[in-house]
Amino acid sequence: MRLNDLRDNPGATQTRKRVGRGPGSGKGKTAGRGHKGQKSRSGVAIKGFEGGQMPIHRRLPKRGFNNVFAKDLNEVNVGRLQAAVDKKTLDPKKTVTVEALAAAGIIRRVRDGVRLLGQGELKSKLTIEVTGASAGAVKAVEKAGGKVALVEMPKKQAKPKPTENKEKAKPEAKSASAKTAEKKPAKSSAKSSAKSPAKTTKKNS
Repeated sequence: MRLNDLRDNPGATQTRKRVGRGPGSGKGKTAGRGHKGQKSRSGVAIKGFEGGQMPIHRRLPKRGFNNVFAKDLNEVNVGRLQAAVDKKTLDPKKTVTVEALAAAGIIRRVRDGVRLLGQGELKSKLTIEVTGASAGAVKAVEKAGGKVALVEMPKKQAKPKPTENKEKAKPEAKSASAKTAEKKPAKSSAKSSAKSPAKTTKKNS
């Protein structure tokens, strides 16, 4: 065996097909697309098209639905809580809340809440506040001497729209223009009052 004898297994590597490089390449002129027609053009997507008849994805009936009001919950097993207690990332003396689970690294981010599941073994006595819990999980926590309380997550407050700030800025601009408008008539009235005594004196003379 020599270094110049090392090579891949047959079929492990394939040469790249270079189309449109002359008749000698075997893929010149029409580049393997045939002559004319829809598929010889670029940008053609005929996925599921069956020549005009009703395609299979429209002939088959629909099943089920997606609930747009469903809550996006984090699922945590009781065995995961015991592992966190053993690593001392979770304090068993304090109430286990959603924020405590996030701080311990058990969940990545707080979504719509946490649902507790009963897989694994729990030995520590824990007081847990979660959004939901299975019957097996409640039984496992109570068996260890703990307690499960169901608490709903507070609703997220909507951010103020940027258009509100623009609407507040518009009245200020109007008030500034109104001030300038009020100043202009004052000047004109002062000029007219200054000219009027001169006219009256000429008439009297």
